[in-house]
Formats: sequence, structure tokens, C-alpha cells
Amino acid sequence: MDGVLNVRSLVLAGVATGAAVLGYLAGRRAGRSELLPDCFKSNVSGKGSPLVQYALNHSLQEHPCLEKLRQMTSKLPGHEMLAAPEECQLLANIARALGARKAIEIGVFTGYNCLAMALALPQDGKLIACDVEDTNVNLGRPFWKEAGVDHKIDVRIQPADKTLDDLIDAGEAGTYDFVFIDADKSSYDTYYEKSLILLRPGGLIAVDNVLWSGKVLQAENTWDADTAAITRLNKKIHKDPRVNISMLTVADGVTLAFKC
Repeated sequence: MDGVLNVRSLVLAGVATGAAVLGYLAGRRAGRSELLPDCFKSNVSGKGSPLVQYALNHSLQEHPCLEKLRQMTSKLPGHEMLAAPEECQLLANIARALGARKAIEIGVFTGYNCLAMALALPQDGKLIACDVEDTNVNLGRPFWKEAGVDHKIDVRIQPADKTLDDLIDAGEAGTYDFVFIDADKSSYDTYYEKSLILLRPGGLIAVDNVLWSGKVLQAENTWDADTAAITRLNKKIHKDPRVNISMLTVADGVTLAFKC
């Protein structure tokens, strides 16, 4: 029961933070018809928000290796793909509250969230890290090693749906505690379905970018393929009886789906 209460407290804290940011930004734009800023990530659009900065100054507890990896990644092309540190910290704290031992990350980039999650897992924990290329992944490996968690991270360089199938075929269905989905949006539904098979009851799937820079509010005839895929999955998860959910306005939006 204490673990459940801890998870609920963490989720409510995320909701409160997101709601405060929304209220602040909406207030500044009262009377205007334009969309809210594209996201609230502290390392992208949220840089200009005093409220986001206040939240970071009073909550972010970043491991030194995480900070160094984030700073290195911020100088790379495509650095905006880096997950926000406040989001990664929230997910790592939820993983701790769940007592997670086995996790999957779909979409690695330089491995900032992999490192955050590996730090949250016990010494014998396992994180399956899925990506289709290792150029950026290899940039993060020295930071994993410096933090002493590289032995927990099993990188699989191939399409993530193939890795998920491999895990299912290996008899690991229903054994994972946590899955983070942050990869190609057109495959989100496939990743979600296969992750549900691998997840134990009470385990969590966290789906990133569910607000998609505000594009989910735009007219359907303006959607690109990624926006359409995210919108369809948002509607599906909302009505899915297999999970209990919260959609948070943290960063670019993250849905927490706990398997029933």
C-alpha cells in the first residue's frame, strides 16, 4: 500500500506542476487565439518560463553524470530530442516507488533517460535499451560507465518491434515493470501493444510527446502522419480498459498507463 501511495503522490505532483505551468502560460496569453507554446520542456521552450525554472531550482536532483551527459548532448545536432531532466527524474522516482527491476526504453538517443533509469534500478536490475543506430548511443556509454551502471543496460541495435518480439519469444511476457516509449511516432501503437504483453500487472508504460508541441489541438486536416499516430493512440489509451492512466502536461506531455 505504501508503494501505491508513493506512486500516486508522484503522479499528483506531476499533475500539479503541469497545471501550474499551463495556468501561467494561458494567463499570459489571455484573449489571444494562438496555441500555447509548443511544450514545457525546460531544455527547449520552457527555458523562457520563470515558473519552469523555479520548479527546476527547487526539485531537480541531477546525478553529476546525468548533468555532464545532458550538457554534452545539448551541443549536438538534434539536441531537442533529449528528454527533459524533470521528466526523467519523475519517471525514475516512479520506477523506484514501483520497486522496478526490469525496464525497457524504446528510443535511446544519447542515453540520458537510460542513465536516469539505470540509476533507479537495483544493482541486479536490467534495462533493455532499443534503438536503430548506435552513433549517439555510443556517445552516452562513457557516462553510463562513469556512473557505474553500464552493466545494467543491454543495448539492442535493431528495430524496436523486433526486440520486443524477441523478448516475448524468450518467455518474458508479464515480467517487466516499466517501459518508456520515445521513438518513431508512427510505431507508437505497435510499441504500446507489445509493451503491454511484456508488462506485469501494476507495471507502467510511459508514453512521451503525447501533446506533440501542441499539434494535437490543430484541425485534423492539417495533421502529418506523426500527429495522426499520436492523436489516435491518445484516444485509444483513454478508452483502454486494460490500463489506468494519467496524461501529464510535464515537458511535451507524457501519459502514464498502469497495467490493470
